[in-house]
Amino acid sequence: MTGDEEKLHTTVLVGPEGERRKHRKARRKAATEIEADARRTRKNEAKATWEAERAAERATTYLPAAGEPGPTALRTPGRFRLPRHQDTSATLAGQYPFLAEAGLGSRGVFVGQDLYSGGSFVYDPWELYRQGIITAPNIVLAGIVGSGKSSLAKSLYTRSLPFGRRVYVPGDPKGEHTAVAEAVGGKAIVLGHGMTARLNPLDEGHRPSAISDLEWATQVAARRRDLIGALAETVLDRVLTPLEHTAIDLALTDTVRTSEVPILPMVVDRILAPNPADDADGRLTEDGRLVGHALRRLVAGDLQGLFDGPSTVRFDPSLPMVSLDLSRVAENSTLISVLMTCSSAWMESALSDPNGGQRWVIYDEAWRLMAYPSLLRRMDAQWRLSRHYGIANMLIFHKLSDLDNVGDQGSAMRALASSLLANAETRIVYRQEPDQLGGTATALGLTGTEQKIIPTLGTGQGLWRIKDRSFVVQHQLHPNELTTFDTTTRMITKNREFRNPDVPSGISNDQEES
Repeated sequence: MTGDEEKLHTTVLVGPEGERRKHRKARRKAATEIEADARRTRKNEAKATWEAERAAERATTYLPAAGEPGPTALRTPGRFRLPRHQDTSATLAGQYPFLAEAGLGSRGVFVGQDLYSGGSFVYDPWELYRQGIITAPNIVLAGIVGSGKSSLAKSLYTRSLPFGRRVYVPGDPKGEHTAVAEAVGGKAIVLGHGMTARLNPLDEGHRPSAISDLEWATQVAARRRDLIGALAETVLDRVLTPLEHTAIDLALTDTVRTSEVPILPMVVDRILAPNPADDADGRLTEDGRLVGHALRRLVAGDLQGLFDGPSTVRFDPSLPMVSLDLSRVAENSTLISVLMTCSSAWMESALSDPNGGQRWVIYDEAWRLMAYPSLLRRMDAQWRLSRHYGIANMLIFHKLSDLDNVGDQGSAMRALASSLLANAETRIVYRQEPDQLGGTATALGLTGTEQKIIPTLGTGQGLWRIKDRSFVVQHQLHPNELTTFDTTTRMITKNREFRNPDVPSGISNDQEES
């Protein structure tokens, strides 16, 4: 650098620009010192505050750990603590009572005890329908042998009698309801081979009040036609053809026209030998040959003796209870279905009476009854019209999988059987076998908790599903009911017959001999 250049450079550094730079540095330094002083001041103030609090804390006097002596002893300055406690919901219900719902109210018949709430459980399908809790008064009851389902069914309908209800049992395969019917002032109609009782399927039946002669004649004719067709289908185990329906219709019309009290043998004779005026070309005889021989079984074959004459028993709907005892023919499934078909026809005329009142209709051993299409269709019709008739149907099973044995998968019979369950908003499940739990839970839409409850239920305990509400109920019986409803009489009697009267109670004959 030359001397002139060095002189020029020095001038620039000490000129106005240099002065501004110098002032900026001075300002930054002063600001830094001010900020440092403020920080030191705040630190000193915080330290002074902390030292004052520390001194005040040290100067404070606390109670001793064991509490004050004298009258103030056993007091502790610490918080009150309790160990964690675990107990059952039954014990803790007093502290937290909201473990079960209020129930169904107090209007209806007493059933037993709600095992969750501990209160009384009362049920009445008509009352629940009036309150809007249910829309279908039908009931499905399932439980294994010995679980107590039969006693529950008998309690429900017998305890309803004082409220003005009546009971119809259109088929009792085991005769369990006969003693109950007699005990409540009703009647059990017992039919079987070798007995004098006769049942005429063509009886007019009970005539509803306030019905004209023309309407009554039309109803009786239609009922007789449907009944004979159903009897023929039951014996043939198939659906009738249109030609067979025609043969039955003409034979029935001719029988009613010429007889004051038509009976089944007359109809059979006219089917096998039609009126010449109706069978000019001889085709009618051929068309009705199979159905005529099928109905002949009821009057001259292996099923004779029950339907081949005027009725000697009468279905009286005014009685508090009427039951059809089928225990004498329990070994013949075809005969049971025929008798059930006839009794259903009787019952339909009584159910159609608008002044008949509220009635229970009990279908015991339902797995037998649903094996026949004609009976299943009648049951389905009564279930669908239960509100119109003012009736509550009860279907009693051993297990809900019995519905799967009705017809083939996808068949019309299977659909009808499933509709019975769908049209019952009260489902009562007693103890089930472990292999039935999955199917039962699926059919009823049970929760996991409800499914686990079923195998733990004791005798007389049931899971009640009423629409979307659940209850676990212990059924309670009066001693007189227990005697009347007992279904173990034969087992106990048989045991007594084989017991040596000289052997003390509790010691078997085998033990005595040894």
